[in-house]
Amino acid sequence: MFWRRMQRRGLDLWWVSTVLVLTFTVVVAANAFYTGWDLLDVVMLSFGVVAWVGAVVVQAFAERRRMLRHVGLWQMLRPRRGLRLWPVGTVLVLTFTVAVLVAATAFYTGWDLLGARGLKPEHRIDAKTLFELVKLSFGVVAGAGALVALVVAYRRQRVDEDGALREATRLHTERFTTAVSQLGDDSAAVRLGGVHALAGLADDAPTPDLRQTCIDVLCAYVRLPYTAEADLPASDVGARHTYLAVREVRNTIIRLVRDHLRLPPEHPHAWQGHDLDFTGVTFDGADFSGATFAGGKVNFSGATFASGEVNFEEAAFSSGTVTFDRATFAGAIVSFDRATFSSAVNFDSARFSSGWVSFGRAAFFDGLVEFVEAAFSSGTVTFDRATFSSAVNFDRGVTYSGAVNFDRSTFSGGTVDFTNATGPIPSGLDPWSGQPMPTGVVLPPAWTS
Repeated sequence: MFWRRMQRRGLDLWWVSTVLVLTFTVVVAANAFYTGWDLLDVVMLSFGVVAWVGAVVVQAFAERRRMLRHVGLWQMLRPRRGLRLWPVGTVLVLTFTVAVLVAATAFYTGWDLLGARGLKPEHRIDAKTLFELVKLSFGVVAGAGALVALVVAYRRQRVDEDGALREATRLHTERFTTAVSQLGDDSAAVRLGGVHALAGLADDAPTPDLRQTCIDVLCAYVRLPYTAEADLPASDVGARHTYLAVREVRNTIIRLVRDHLRLPPEHPHAWQGHDLDFTGVTFDGADFSGATFAGGKVNFSGATFASGEVNFEEAAFSSGTVTFDRATFAGAIVSFDRATFSSAVNFDSARFSSGWVSFGRAAFFDGLVEFVEAAFSSGTVTFDRATFSSAVNFDRGVTYSGAVNFDRSTFSGGTVDFTNATGPIPSGLDPWSGQPMPTGVVLPPAWTS
């Protein structure tokens, strides 16, 4: 009750302990200054300084944890699976053991600095010596009390933080259940509300795992069976209205994902580092322009870019893994113009069967980009003015029968490997154009003979 009243008045057990230890240190130092220094003063002052520094360090650590929780930067901390505390008796024994070792070290250091060779026995003690013994006793008691207070206060803070986290998780779960039920409603307006509610829950999630769960649900909605506009019955007005409603919800999800990927990584609401699963999704329009795919795994495996415009302009693939393996580019206009690839990105077994795909002015560096067994069968794929300064693999089963060009591309480093590629040579790689092939570009024998 006493400590609670003090906390309500703005005091904290940490600061009370610190003030007590600091007061003791100042008293010892003042007494030694006026009466002269001796070995006992050195030991007591050392003990006081060590206790004070320990109190300040623990308090600083506690304040930092509170600040991080207050501003939402929980992702900088290791996520906890539950509170695990050692028995308080064990902690106190270890704490006092460390304190004794520190005090002993300070004692022997002071002994050596004073050049002492032994202790002078005294059969009677005078008032000064008695006063020094009283000071030593007071210092030991004060130091022991401060250590106990620090240990108990730290444990109490951990318990309070864990309780707050559990309460936040409970509230998050209740809001999550409501938002998911909205996402499954028949009304498009209610579903849109559920989408925004889930995005807000992801921003407010108390742990990274809970944020990932919200993101997974949003991506799962986009992965649901979807009929593109071109496949709708021509005279079915109801089917078209349903399609437009579903498309609006899907586009809202994609827009929210893009907006969160545009935020700086240090922003508390940034979604970099989380997984995004768009496996098998049919895209008939999407905008990921300016997004930063950093950390985590972004999966477009088996996705179909069927129609409309899908925009990855100025996107940055800077870390983690992004995969478009077995994706089909069939009719959409897909732009990777001015995108930067500095991490592992693969288009293995992708099918470029129609439409238009542009990597104009894209930059490939510091990462392996693979088009293994990709098929460029029709449509247009352009790498116009792209810059290749890292390894890009067009080897092993890549076939070229559509319009593919590398016009005005720059090969400034790394290896761009076309070995075993089949079909006509893409524009811009023609060795008979009069320009020498850049170092690092490996062409199949059929293209150079």
